[in-house]
Amino acid sequence: MNLARLDLNLVVALRALLEERNVTRAGQRVGLSQPAMSAALSRLRRHFDDELLARVGGHYELTALGQVLLDRTSTAYDVLERLFSSQAEFDPARESREFKLVASDYAVSVFGAELARVVHEEAPGVRLRFAQTPPVVVDDTATLLSAVDGLLMPHGVINDFPATDLYEDRWVFVVADDHPTVTGRLTRQDLAELPWVTYQRTYDAPAVRQLGMLGVEPRVEVSVDSFQMLPLLVAGTRRIAMIQRRLARLLTPIAPVRVVEPPYEAVPLREALWWHPVHTHDAAHIWLRETAARVGARLSPVR
Repeated sequence: MNLARLDLNLVVALRALLEERNVTRAGQRVGLSQPAMSAALSRLRRHFDDELLARVGGHYELTALGQVLLDRTSTAYDVLERLFSSQAEFDPARESREFKLVASDYAVSVFGAELARVVHEEAPGVRLRFAQTPPVVVDDTATLLSAVDGLLMPHGVINDFPATDLYEDRWVFVVADDHPTVTGRLTRQDLAELPWVTYQRTYDAPAVRQLGMLGVEPRVEVSVDSFQMLPLLVAGTRRIAMIQRRLARLLTPIAPVRVVEPPYEAVPLREALWWHPVHTHDAAHIWLRETAARVGARLSPVR
């Protein structure tokens, strides 16, 4: 396909048409007249050799290809918007823009809150938007990173993308204060026999893969997409959960659980900010990455 022959304005029209499923409303959304939007739809239909919008009764519905293009068009639009908003210079004290970061609730709690405080002080016109890490992050990392400004994720889960290190943490376990059998230290037998609470896709974490190498297969009883929920789902039960030490330090005062050390030398956790290579030389992103690294370096050592 010769991209030089494509009109990129059609991306804007395509997104509006697929989301609104109405020519008039789509035109109003992007500032085009009804005839101009109809002409854009005709050009798109010729390009894709598909109706895209099919009339059913008194309304339009997406064709099968239109449904496929719905998500792809949104991603392409975001990429184009970020591409053409790239800057050669960035003055944080004067600029007004938003950075979107994908992160777990753990990363937002122990790092994002401090990053937001520093950004507020140094760049009052800059906004941060944190989005929850999707379970499919390892399946299509490129697509995810192309539509956001960065991803907060430990080393060992994804690779082949640029990253800057932020801070270190370590893994510990939490058990109920009144756990009936774990009264002191955990044993490897406890890890194999007790029920677990885990964070979504446990097998992606290097620490859990390490357990497999030790011959321990966690007996997962509950899985949740929030690290902060782990202590609450452990309290008052026989369950155990693996959690980051920094987060445990924040949560143990509000949940009747206690921290116990792993019965083996757990791999350390090195949190990093990952980004798509398209952002590497953008002045605004350079400032964001440098600020994030500075904030991470100032976090107190984990004990």
